[in-house]
Amino acid sequence: MAKTVTAKKRLGQHFLVDLNIAQDIADTVDICPTLPVLEVGPGMGVLTRMLLEKKRPLKVVEIDEESVDYLRKNLPQLGDDNIIPDDFLKMHLDRLWDGEKFMLIGNYPYNISSQIFFKMLEYKEHIPYCSGMIQKEVGERLAATPGSKAYGILSILIQIWYDVEYLFTVSEHVFSPPPKVKSAVVRMTRNSRTELECDEELLRRIVKATFNQRRKKLRNSIQNIVGKDSPILGDTVLDKRPEQLSIEEFISLTVKVQHELEEKGEMS
Repeated sequence: MAKTVTAKKRLGQHFLVDLNIAQDIADTVDICPTLPVLEVGPGMGVLTRMLLEKKRPLKVVEIDEESVDYLRKNLPQLGDDNIIPDDFLKMHLDRLWDGEKFMLIGNYPYNISSQIFFKMLEYKEHIPYCSGMIQKEVGERLAATPGSKAYGILSILIQIWYDVEYLFTVSEHVFSPPPKVKSAVVRMTRNSRTELECDEELLRRIVKATFNQRRKKLRNSIQNIVGKDSPILGDTVLDKRPEQLSIEEFISLTVKVQHELEEKGEMS
């Protein structure tokens, strides 16, 4: 029987060893006690054990074969059918629990945490709540508001669909091996938005283009999308820098850009 699992740097593994912190993270699912829970990257099951005590449907997805073997041997109460040896980023999440809604939780691998949340966005109608631990810097970006240094692409694309709570900061010393940075526990709750007034891909393109030149006024980035002769370039909102715009202002800007591109026949 495996006593421990070797933390693998390529998988961004840092195993949580503080049981009090694990309990605090597990308790974030109590906001909705009826939904099933999917845990990403359970490792050696410290958080999993706490979640099992919640007495609700629980599945875990783990890409590391050594961790899968450990869980099967040491957490028989979880059940083999509830251990999914797969890459979360490649899964069809709508097939879990026959398409029913579920909560997402985890001590997320730092090297793919942003990708995990973008995957969540693809299945936002199935995932009303998501919580867990990530790198502190990423947590600050997720929860950032306009005007702050942390406000950027991740803040906007997530907050379009989710309300983000930065719950608490976690020391690097509660992990084995300890990461070089502090961590944060966050919770995301699906907001009331059901649709966008604009094309979502164009919105993403505008957000990414403007924040890739975040020190410049918006006009510089938008000009590359609509052309130098566009009447949109006279809009005073383009005198601002991207971190000064709210989500609603980005949506409004995208609507204007979309109308112009449609008139030019440049929208696919």
